[in-house]
Amino acid sequence: MSHPHPELTTPPALPDNGLRVVALGGLGEVGRNMAVLETKGKLLVIDCGVLFPEDHHPGVDLILPDFTYIEDRLDDIEAIVLTHGHEDHIGAVPYLLRLKGDIPLIGSTLTLALVEAKLREHRIRPYSMAVKEGQRERVGVFDLEFVAVNHSIPDALAVFVRTEAGTLLHTGDFKMDQLPLDGRLTDLRAFARLGEEGVDLFLTDSTNADVPGFTTPELEIAPAIDRVFRHAQRRVIVACFSSHVHRVQQVLDAAEKAGRKVAMVGRSMVRNMGIAAELGYLKVPDGILIDIKKIESLRDDELVLICTGSQGEPMAALSRMANRDHRIDVGPGDTVLLASSLIPGNENAVYRIINGLMRLGANVVHKGNAKVHVSGHASAGELLYCYNIVKPRNVLPVHGEWRHMYANAQLAVASGVPERNVVLAEDGVVVDLVDGQASVVGVVDCGYVYVDGSSVGGADEALLKDRRILRDEGFITCIVVLDAATGKIASGPEITARGFVEDEEIFQQVIPKVERAVEEAVANGVRDDQQLQQVVRRAVGSWVGGKVRRRPMIIPVVLQA
Repeated sequence: MSHPHPELTTPPALPDNGLRVVALGGLGEVGRNMAVLETKGKLLVIDCGVLFPEDHHPGVDLILPDFTYIEDRLDDIEAIVLTHGHEDHIGAVPYLLRLKGDIPLIGSTLTLALVEAKLREHRIRPYSMAVKEGQRERVGVFDLEFVAVNHSIPDALAVFVRTEAGTLLHTGDFKMDQLPLDGRLTDLRAFARLGEEGVDLFLTDSTNADVPGFTTPELEIAPAIDRVFRHAQRRVIVACFSSHVHRVQQVLDAAEKAGRKVAMVGRSMVRNMGIAAELGYLKVPDGILIDIKKIESLRDDELVLICTGSQGEPMAALSRMANRDHRIDVGPGDTVLLASSLIPGNENAVYRIINGLMRLGANVVHKGNAKVHVSGHASAGELLYCYNIVKPRNVLPVHGEWRHMYANAQLAVASGVPERNVVLAEDGVVVDLVDGQASVVGVVDCGYVYVDGSSVGGADEALLKDRRILRDEGFITCIVVLDAATGKIASGPEITARGFVEDEEIFQQVIPKVERAVEEAVANGVRDDQQLQQVVRRAVGSWVGGKVRRRPMIIPVVLQA
């Protein structure tokens, strides 16, 4: 297996008979999925998603792929292929199309409908081409064939790419549910046919590669959801992804059986389910949906609310309910159903919400205590089936943290793929397929790009570090006024501290140390304000570190009057 190394350098020019793959996101993380294919001087983008921020990204709304690698070659992009409509695969499309609005989008009907609704909010009208399974399209130097795959959202597609340099099969996110709610199976016959033709490079979903066996069919969780509805005393509040059409369908069916009405909470939930219903992917029983404004007219035991926030997102409806900052006032007798699995990294945020809801008296049902969710990703047994059917010459695990991709690589080797043909790479690592052999040839810049309010890319690690320090360590300001003529202290030092449990009087102890440090610096000929501010910062920082055992942000201000 090939591993990325710190000593990797800028990749060489791609040979004429080569196919290059560069992941700008999705390798080593669950989210931000984006792969760039190159051959004959032309590019094809597969997926363009976002990553949701964690606790160590204070103030950040979204994290985008780094477009630096392609921003000078936007005219070379033949198209953006979208495998399905989840945010981690389509959420960054508006930000890429801001750079060049006429790049064609290719995807299934539902996928394009979801991304087009998102683009309307950004006032972008895309060029799009709807495709379906079995369809084959020539896009510049790339010959694309689309294959049906089963996932936790309808209309998901894998894509088979034929080029003069070789063939590539990208599964997107998939599983092999044999009893899918919509009857749409992962097309293993097509996988086998493509395997017979020859798959030179296989990009496979790794998210559940370390989970043994097979992913539970969606159909099996319906009885558990029905049971929750039967035993609920008051309202049922269901939290799930705003794009999880299958789960919303099951909730609507359970509500109809229980004689309850359903209201949807949250703009993205209302928008996405409206699109799914309009296109026929969501079957809404007659008369079951009501407007959120009319819920007061119903008894609590007649009501179901479907909202966002299953991953602990701070501004989502469920988080605000847990914090008592929402029009829905959760209380004793309410049942909250978290109908989703935990995305790695969100555990603390989700458990914080569960605790908050239970503190308010709600009964919280989640995957940990009831069978109310199944994954949308193939487990190890399903991946082995795929390897044995496709028989790829080379494998590049995608979509997952390192542990997931490593487990996926081990499965590929166990199924008979030569170890030297299994490439483990991370974001920015360049993989070339030349003469049937895939190998790591270099690395390109590929950092996080933060969406922070209206700013895109303005926030960086230095800014986030400052925010973390302010959040965790507090801050101290120290103002000193010097006589411009003599250099002597005319006023101060004046200390202000925030974020400390100690009384502010304790910080008076540092004043003599600051006075001495400034006087010594002036005596040694230092009169520059910035240099004197550094002297003040060091004096305060040294004292705070030793006395209070903290490393706050220190803001020194030196004025000369």
